[in-house]
Amino acid sequence: METGTRIEDLLRELAPQVLGSLIRRHGQFDACEDAVQEALLSAAVQWPEEGVPDNPRGWLITVASRRMTDLFRSEHARRRREETAATMAPADEAFAPAPDDAVAADQDDTLTLLYLCCHPSLSPPSQVALTLRAVGGLTTVQIAAAFFVPEATMAQRISRAKQRIKATGTSFRMPPEAERADRLAVVLHVLYLIFNEGYTATSGPDLVRVELTAEAIRLTRAVHAQLPDDGEVAGLLALMLLTDARRRSRSHADGTLIPLAEQDRGLWDAESIKEGVALVSDSLARSALGPYQLQAAIAAVHDEAPRAEDTDWPQVVQLYRVLERISPNPMATLNHAIAVAMVSGPRAGLEMLEPLAAPDKLGKHHRLAAVRAHLLERAGDLAAAREGYLLAARRTTSIPEQRYLEAQAARLAP
Repeated sequence: METGTRIEDLLRELAPQVLGSLIRRHGQFDACEDAVQEALLSAAVQWPEEGVPDNPRGWLITVASRRMTDLFRSEHARRRREETAATMAPADEAFAPAPDDAVAADQDDTLTLLYLCCHPSLSPPSQVALTLRAVGGLTTVQIAAAFFVPEATMAQRISRAKQRIKATGTSFRMPPEAERADRLAVVLHVLYLIFNEGYTATSGPDLVRVELTAEAIRLTRAVHAQLPDDGEVAGLLALMLLTDARRRSRSHADGTLIPLAEQDRGLWDAESIKEGVALVSDSLARSALGPYQLQAAIAAVHDEAPRAEDTDWPQVVQLYRVLERISPNPMATLNHAIAVAMVSGPRAGLEMLEPLAAPDKLGKHHRLAAVRAHLLERAGDLAAAREGYLLAARRTTSIPEQRYLEAQAARLAP
């Protein structure tokens, strides 16, 4: 790996830690973000020429803190006051700094920053946007492009999220012990949303947005490093690795989607599969069972099958039964129906799909229409299958999925 790339990766890893340290000390989100960005820019210019310092995080914190001090002095000069950053007025804070703001430079605040960005007062889209901006280090332009919204719209979303956190009076510190499990569940859900949007983009010309899947995996690794004994954190990381391992085989050179059963498994990432299987096996052996662990176990069954026809579908069915029992949701039922159809025939799967047509479930979702069309085709009802594929194509906003579904319909044309 080239020096520039190594430094870029290091800076991305350190950015949330440095930002967390500054927010803990000073409390001003926007000002701290600006200071960290200046420090990162200085590092990107100096380190390739002068070498990476022995304590890169401490170097960045020092440079960013100097920027904060300069900003503070400038602001208070205008107000004709000479105060230090430690005596900043709370009225100026984006949210309150932690009470014990004498923080060691080697403290990693990434998880605390994630908890803050995933505050329960924020909507899921705001949680995702703020996480990618503050913890992931993506620019507002990059985040807006990933979700196909104007830059101004995304900037407003991020700004409103910060203001909402300010209104709650939240301090920059770990949540109380009694709240941590619920808050961690929100963090994991946000990381899962980011990964899913990257792995199968909901709209636009690309099937995969690698910058989002890679960021989700990187951030989940960071959480796992701080909470190595949490089974669901390990399960989510395993699920991402086992799913992302198939990425290179999911589409043709022209972007056309390739379904799982038709993928070239020789293109799957063996190292990611090995790591994912080890993670989920270990977490299942020593942790309470959770939905991410079960989904990872299902992904492992698929990834360990040498050929599609070697998949242990009865085991997949059993795992989905457990998943639906502990964490029922329509998408799990949809995938369960596919597995049941593989074991007991397409009519059995179609029966399971019927309740999902309700408006409060998946009634208007393109995946329900697509799966139903696939099972109708397997059952021999080609005319209904063709209509189902066309309906699914109309409902999706993903161009690769749309083209695939239209091709499936065209294949069944009389």
